[in-house]
Amino acid sequence: MKPKEIGKAYNQITHLWERDEFNRGNGIKQHERAIAFVKNSGHALDVGCGSTGRIIDLLLDKGFKPEGVDISTEMIRLAKIKHPEISFHQKDITKWELPNQYDFISAWDSIWHVPLDQQAHVLSKLISALKPNGILIFSFGGIDQQGEHKDDSMGPEVYYSSLGVSGFLNLIMDLGCTCRHFEYDQHPELHAYLILQKD
Repeated sequence: MKPKEIGKAYNQITHLWERDEFNRGNGIKQHERAIAFVKNSGHALDVGCGSTGRIIDLLLDKGFKPEGVDISTEMIRLAKIKHPEISFHQKDITKWELPNQYDFISAWDSIWHVPLDQQAHVLSKLISALKPNGILIFSFGGIDQQGEHKDDSMGPEVYYSSLGVSGFLNLIMDLGCTCRHFEYDQHPELHAYLILQKD
């Protein structure tokens, strides 16, 4: 699936994140761990920001100047209603030229929708957009080998890919970063995340 198709799929399921029972604490503890490594609370970017605004709220609370980007037009529309003062971009992260250098970038439950052959390119782009000592947190499928699959558990079919644990760790070292934290945070599910710092 191309990113544009992912955006169309998410346009159909925004209600899943707008429900009262949605867990707004999802990923917050992990982000607080990542923010603890930040040396300067300047510009921040939430990649695949979605509609809830929970990570934007955290970044604002921690003194950052956040922006958000998402491929879904409906997610961006809803995000702007919650935070009209924030710059939101409806863009394809595989093609978008990031407008700033950032002290902190989050890509929580988002870049795993990037085509497998674009994963390294997107991660390289995000790291390039970090200021020296900047922090990136991203979640991914914590599989042993790289792979891709489609899933329709949320309704419309959605694509996922991962370079695998070793693939991501090797790539971030090649790109001049230090791994600050790695965790399977929903074990035994294969949901993993990395916190890395640009050297």
